[in-house]
Amino acid sequence: MHTGSCLCGEITFEIDAEIRRFHHCHCRTCRKAHATVYGSSALVDEAAFRVRSGEDSIAQYASSPDKIRYFCSNCGTHVFARCDRDPDQIILRIGALDGDLDIKAIGHIWVSHKPDWYDIADDLPQSSEW
Repeated sequence: MHTGSCLCGEITFEIDAEIRRFHHCHCRTCRKAHATVYGSSALVDEAAFRVRSGEDSIAQYASSPDKIRYFCSNCGTHVFARCDRDPDQIILRIGALDGDLDIKAIGHIWVSHKPDWYDIADDLPQSSEW
């Protein structure tokens, strides 16, 4: 079981399934949404993801035609996202998890959008796009 929350603690959630495909995304929208050089995300089955508190504080933003990002309307923490192309999956924002994970990132995606002032300093695989 994994648990997580937003920065202010208003939204809390739990996951009772495997967390998969943990990666670092360098696309322009992830960089803007997280206000950092990349967004770290993973996939979880929607059926295993439950919001425990703060559901009324979840706001959403359609960042592209097929993707909705969900965040805390109080503190702004980007907690998860959903894509039309894979509606049975939650795109979990790893930084919202409490505690440690027993998995490591599998790579970097959308490296073609990476800013020129940042150099990737690990040996993980890199994909130009998805």
